[in-house]
Amino acid sequence: MGFAEAVKTCLSKYVTFSGRAQRSEFWWFVLFAYGFGIVFSIVDLSLFGETTTIATDGTASVSSETDFAPFTSIFGLAVVLPYISVSVRRLHDTDRSGWWYWLGLIPLIGVIVLIVWFATKGTAGPNRFGEDPLNTA
Repeated sequence: MGFAEAVKTCLSKYVTFSGRAQRSEFWWFVLFAYGFGIVFSIVDLSLFGETTTIATDGTASVSSETDFAPFTSIFGLAVVLPYISVSVRRLHDTDRSGWWYWLGLIPLIGVIVLIVWFATKGTAGPNRFGEDPLNTA
């Protein structure tokens, strides 16, 4: 599954928490969400940001910040539910319940475990959550 197909699939299954998602679908959508999040952050910073230059003893540093980020906020709200749903479907592909997504609330360890599970190959053939998205059975 390619980038455009993965994004289209995830956005069309906006709040579909049933079924399975293959690794490429999940990781392409993660790239889309974080990549466009960074782009929108840069746009917000350039349009609504404040740049401060601090010079001390021959060194200079530049700092930019904004308290108003409408594009990033709207994009974040638009992709939060598809992101959670594709994560749950990815866990289903590894034959784990979607409730394991809450493991991410445990600082560092939970996130690391989830990343390993998301990167793990899904179960071959059908499992309790549906047919194999790769159809390798």
